[in-house]
Amino acid sequence: MSKLILKNVRLSFPSLWSTEIYNGEDTEKFAATLLIPKEEKQVAKIKQVMKEAAEEKFGKSLPKSLKWCLSDGDEKEYDGYAGHYTIKATTKKRPTVVDSGKTPLIEDDNKIYAGCFVNASINIWVMDNQYGKRVLANLNGIQFVKDGPKFGSDNNALDDFDVLENDDDDVDPFGDSDIPF
Repeated sequence: MSKLILKNVRLSFPSLWSTEIYNGEDTEKFAATLLIPKEEKQVAKIKQVMKEAAEEKFGKSLPKSLKWCLSDGDEKEYDGYAGHYTIKATTKKRPTVVDSGKTPLIEDDNKIYAGCFVNASINIWVMDNQYGKRVLANLNGIQFVKDGPKFGSDNNALDDFDVLENDDDDVDPFGDSDIPF
C-alpha cells in the first residue's frame, strides 16, 4: 500500500459519518469522491503511485481488464466534475475528519459538505480476486481546508415559506378557487 496526501481537492458524495447507501443498499463502507483539477501537478504523482502499485502486483504487463480508481470527470454528468479527475476512496472504519487546525469534527458541526475543499489521506492498493483486478483507494482521513460552492441542492426549506400574519383557514392555497378538485 502506498499513502498519498491529496492537497486542496474538492469533496463530493461524502459518507464520512455513516456508511454509504448505493442503489438503496448499505455498502457497509464510508466513502468520499475527491476531485482533482486535471492540470494540477499532484495528478502525475497519483498516476505514478497507481502504476507502481499495479506493476508490483502484476509486473510490467498490466491486465487489460484492470480497473482504476482514478477516472475522468469529463465522462460524468455531475456538477463540478468537468476538467477534473476523480478518485473514489472507501473504508470500513470511520475515517478521521478534522478541521484546518486538526481538531476532530462531528457531523453536527456542518463543516464538511459536498463542494468544500479538503486535504485527503488515502492509501492506493491493488485487488486481485473473484471480484476482479482493480487499483483502489482506501480512505484514511479528511481535513477541511476551505469552503467552496456546494454541490447539488442546499435543501433549505426555510426559504420556501413566507412569514404568516394570521391563521385564516379560508385562504385558497392555489389562488384559484375554480379548480374542481
